[in-house]
Amino acid sequence: MHEYTSTARVWGLTCPGFPEEVSRARRWTRDILRGSPLAEDAELIVSELSANAILHTASGHDSGSFHLALAVSPQIIALSVTDDGGTDTAPKIEHQDQEAEHGRGLGMVSAIAHRVVVHDSDDGHTVTAELFTDGRRGGHSCR
Repeated sequence: MHEYTSTARVWGLTCPGFPEEVSRARRWTRDILRGSPLAEDAELIVSELSANAILHTASGHDSGSFHLALAVSPQIIALSVTDDGGTDTAPKIEHQDQEAEHGRGLGMVSAIAHRVVVHDSDDGHTVTAELFTDGRRGGHSCR
């Protein structure tokens, strides 16, 4: 194979910031990953990240949106959700107790994913969760 050729495939989807779009994001992920042993984990991650974008950022405001990116290679599945920003703080991984009604989402994502990275920009936040296809464990990082 040529050194500049990748076997990774990348898909993208932009959704309006309506709550019902979370189910569309899940279905889109499930359809792309049909047959993968990691499909259910990926679907759960996308659901949580999409819901967080709508609930906690400008993505859920009038004319807001969120963008999903899904990259699949033989070694990794990377799921990214980018929100419209509008908050002073970046998403962060918190490990709440089981009785907490809020604040457990990214903690749950970090427990499922092999690695979670949060990237801040002036236009919003991107949370990327990685699932390694060979089962090796990575680190959970938040930037």
